[in-house]
Amino acid sequence: MEYTTLPHTDIEVSKICLGTMTWGNQNTEAEGHEQMDFALDKGVNFFDTAELYPVPAHPDRHSDTEKIIGTWFKKNGNRDKVILGTKIAGKADFTKFIRTTGFTPDSIRSAVDASLERLQTDYIDLYQLHWPERNTNYFGKRGYTHDVSDHWEDNIHQVLETLRDLIREGKIRQVGISNETPWGTMRFLTESKVHASLPRAITIQNPYSLLNRQFEVGLSEISIREKVGLLAYSPLGFGTLSGKYLGGMQPATARITLFPNYKRYSSEQAVRATEKYHKLAQEHGLSMAQMALAFVNTRPFVTSTIIGATSIEQLDQNIASIDLTLSEEVLKGIDEIHNAIPNPAP
Repeated sequence: MEYTTLPHTDIEVSKICLGTMTWGNQNTEAEGHEQMDFALDKGVNFFDTAELYPVPAHPDRHSDTEKIIGTWFKKNGNRDKVILGTKIAGKADFTKFIRTTGFTPDSIRSAVDASLERLQTDYIDLYQLHWPERNTNYFGKRGYTHDVSDHWEDNIHQVLETLRDLIREGKIRQVGISNETPWGTMRFLTESKVHASLPRAITIQNPYSLLNRQFEVGLSEISIREKVGLLAYSPLGFGTLSGKYLGGMQPATARITLFPNYKRYSSEQAVRATEKYHKLAQEHGLSMAQMALAFVNTRPFVTSTIIGATSIEQLDQNIASIDLTLSEEVLKGIDEIHNAIPNPAP
């Protein structure tokens, strides 16, 4: 395993981060425990979860993933071996069963306390805002379209004040943002620069894969120059970059088969690009999944790549991508495909 540090800290994390959003729905508690055992044994010390998980969001399964991690901590007594990130859900119609308010001081505090209880820990290493409160382009939107009915008032100073107080109380250690735009990222950074007592957002968790390299437009420069590390999620595009859906295949237990509304990586142009990446991998004797992950792992703005799996076999292959070095010929082929079909799955 390779390791790096979370920007602006001495917290060492694995370059592969274990994603958990299938636990409690596609995976049982026992399977979640098995994945954590396996990942930790392979050197993965960074786990990512959220109060929303498992997905799809559902009132009956709300926060079950955090509970599964909590029972694993209790069983093994190894909380100190894991760098743990979790997230507070943003305001949205599909999360009304969690809360109807935005990132108010009370909602942030209650969310942190509830996560701590479920996770059976007294601190969270990285606490992230899952998506912005304001209307902007995230979750598959290419560009920003202003909504005159969006009455969001800039409360970022207040949000950071609340998170600062939670850091002082020892409940969280660091702060991150997620599904953010260049404007939002710089807004958070500016606030913490102007007011030195406020915590700095050290990471940004956004989608990044061969099918979605939009992070490279604007955000990658911010990431490098401001040292805000990308935690890349969906690096396999809901599993499409494993090739398991090519040729019209619909594996019975696969995510898109079970949840057909998840069409973000299944458009006609995304399928065409996936077919080209699959051919490139075959020409060089590579697993497409490992090629896709190795590409993400080596980008200079990526702090850690969040992988998810529903089986130990998938997890083993995904973790092993850290040992794959892509040749200049493969990288050139990737860029040729990207230039021909850029960002087919925003």
